[in-house]
Amino acid sequence: MNKQLKIAVIGAGSSYTPELIEGLLKRKHELPVAELWLVDIEDGLEKVTIIADLTRRMIQREGLEIRVEVTLDRKAALENADFICSQFRAGCLDGRIRDERISLKYGMIGQETNGLGGFANACRTIPVALDICREIEQLCPDAWLLNFTNPSGMVTEAILKHTNVKAVGLCNVPVIMQKGVARLLNADENEFVMQVAGLNHLIWARQILHQGVDKLDIVVDEILKGRDYLVPSNIPPFAWPEDLLRNMKMIPCAYLRYYYLSDDIMRQEMAEADGEGTRGEVVKAMERKLFDIYKNPSLNEKPKELEKRGGQYYSEAACELMSSIYNDKRTIMHVNTRNNGAINDLPDDCVVEVSSVITKSGPLPLNVAPFPTDTLRMIQLMKEYESLTVNAAVTGNLNDAKRALILNPIVNTGMVLDDALMETVRENAAYLPQFQHLLNEN
Repeated sequence: MNKQLKIAVIGAGSSYTPELIEGLLKRKHELPVAELWLVDIEDGLEKVTIIADLTRRMIQREGLEIRVEVTLDRKAALENADFICSQFRAGCLDGRIRDERISLKYGMIGQETNGLGGFANACRTIPVALDICREIEQLCPDAWLLNFTNPSGMVTEAILKHTNVKAVGLCNVPVIMQKGVARLLNADENEFVMQVAGLNHLIWARQILHQGVDKLDIVVDEILKGRDYLVPSNIPPFAWPEDLLRNMKMIPCAYLRYYYLSDDIMRQEMAEADGEGTRGEVVKAMERKLFDIYKNPSLNEKPKELEKRGGQYYSEAACELMSSIYNDKRTIMHVNTRNNGAINDLPDDCVVEVSSVITKSGPLPLNVAPFPTDTLRMIQLMKEYESLTVNAAVTGNLNDAKRALILNPIVNTGMVLDDALMETVRENAAYLPQFQHLLNEN
């Protein structure tokens, strides 16, 4: 790997990008970044230009000399890159909003990575991700792709199964969980080990090892007292049922509320959609305000307001992963990677989200104790849903699409599924060429 690093950011017009830049600058003594290429599409040019100006001010504040390039030419950005950060959103926020509204219309939870919305997002995103990877194979085959693009687990699985790119999937949820545990234990993050396992947005904390003792039960007690610091700030308040949390002997991530509390969350989403809007609509309004802040020519740091966006600690995942690979730090991180036996009774080649030792050769996933049978069956069910969704996204196979969605516990089945799926395909026609034959037949 080059001593002077070239980093390409795909989807750099995202409001998350200042979080990434902050993380790189904090690690200036670990990551010798020489070039930073900010890539977006034509529709994102204004945003990425604003981001680039803020990035240059942030770099200048640190007294560094880093070349910052804004481009719509993805190949120019990828050529000889060392790391690629993927954070694009196929269909932009309007695509997310459509997904949420269609799901709610048919009586389903509307969310960008779960249920029908997660399926639609994967089908829009995976073909683009594979196109990017084919360019990586030609232009920078030794580079590492850090995938933050949602749904991260399924996108990463598609990449690892269908390309030769060295890819690792990332999510800020386990990072937030770890920081929440540190706060509850009044401990530095380096003083304990939290082991998580599952699938992206479907993980559980299995152990919290601090001073030679597993303190998971202590953390559970604190959560049940109302001190749940393990939940991202963008998620509305909710409470786990006490008997569920105590008997589980694990701590579920906040996204598992869609499965454990689905009826409650459905009613909450319906009320929000009739009020301030779906989460996608709220985020779109929030982004307008953020970019107005970013335009301020005197702003030269990440604004505090970004923490409300939902990407808090993105840089902790992305930049620490880069540093750990580049410097062979052997840091334990929670990433999306091939299972390779880490979780019993799942295929070795499927992608799971597990605590892993990060080396120059990539993640080495840590084996976890067998899951309780009911949780294992849930993981197996959702992994089959994910694998079928990846197949559908690659091939446009309607049978795979329906089989995937029928398995998902928060998707309604029967005629309502047929109608919802076809409306999803119609409304996303510009982004789902693999399903174009369905529209021609109808």
